[in-house]
Amino acid sequence: MKAKYFTFDLHFASKYTRFSEFANQMKRQPDKQPLLEPIQIGDLPLTNRIAMASMTRGRVKNAAIAPTPVQALYYEQRATAGLILTEGTWISRQAIGYAYVPGIFTQEQIEGWQLVTNAVHGQGGHIFLQLGHAGSLSHPEFLDGDVPVAPSAVNPNFTAFLPSGPQPTVVPRELTPAEIRAIVRDYRTAAQNAKTAGFDGVELHAQHPSLIAQFLSDTLNQRTDAYGGSTANKARFLFEILDALIEVWGSQRVSLRLNPFLNYSGSTTAPEPTLPTYRYVVEKLNAYHLAFLHLMDRREPDLAEEAYAQRRVFETFRPLYNGLLMANGGLSQDKANALLRSGLADLVSFGVPYIANPDLVERIAHHRPLAQADPATFFVGDDEGYIDYPALNPLPAST
Repeated sequence: MKAKYFTFDLHFASKYTRFSEFANQMKRQPDKQPLLEPIQIGDLPLTNRIAMASMTRGRVKNAAIAPTPVQALYYEQRATAGLILTEGTWISRQAIGYAYVPGIFTQEQIEGWQLVTNAVHGQGGHIFLQLGHAGSLSHPEFLDGDVPVAPSAVNPNFTAFLPSGPQPTVVPRELTPAEIRAIVRDYRTAAQNAKTAGFDGVELHAQHPSLIAQFLSDTLNQRTDAYGGSTANKARFLFEILDALIEVWGSQRVSLRLNPFLNYSGSTTAPEPTLPTYRYVVEKLNAYHLAFLHLMDRREPDLAEEAYAQRRVFETFRPLYNGLLMANGGLSQDKANALLRSGLADLVSFGVPYIANPDLVERIAHHRPLAQADPATFFVGDDEGYIDYPALNPLPAST
């Protein structure tokens, strides 16, 4: 009898051991969560729905403002993202508005970006270049003494970040219609340069504080011609640029980033009524069949919690837009997954978490804790706080 029980115990122990091994193996496998599901953007297959958001880092310190092997390594480290969106990149010398941010308007810059795209593609990743123009938030120091250009001669009352240090913005010069058309051509040339550099597509930076957002602003756009006054006129510049980018790339390799609820009034306290303008823009975008619309929900420091909560950015704009929607705005892993499950977004971009976690996808997949980024090195520094954040390698099993 004792032998019988002993045999049973061995059999049970063997089954228990196999079950334990199976359970431990399951713990090591990524669980099912929407962030990790693949998605198709036009003809571009993404392995997950996690995007690295565009972030200014201020690390391109050569006179040509051209990416270097350091930038190539930075993006390569993060290539497991379903899609990388580069830092905002100047379309022309006139567009420059922040120190140590790269351009895409010279051959040297194109070749620098080729280092980046080759590195990301070598890891199986995909990458879009974000195209931008600072407009009135630039400064004469960037422009050989010329004043910045803008929809109207209105000082935005912000701070320009220069190599010599922060300086207040100045009163800009109003663009002529011919100059506006020339800037649209600059965007088209930049889009073609991005294609030459090997990118998978482009994203149009139309959020504050870009020149495009300045045209959408009641405060900063006081024009009375075809580019001001009515909502359709204020949005004309944006859609002319989109048309130019689509000529180069086709609609499904072009995306657009907007922040519908920002105060463009500078030092004034009353925020603008931006919702009608952005509703018009988003509804019109349905005819464009873009790769995706990238919506940003960011809270300004002086905005009360109640006012912030009432915005409900994704709930407001998801019903208006028929295409793929990418959400951004300080989302945690749980909130991002909930947003995808609800159908309010199709992809999610992460900004600050990608600074300190080059292996963010793997950490999300295995529910590992996130490293914390050092704010002191967000926009200044060299390799420190840029390419020296380690990955969890080998990745430990979840417990």
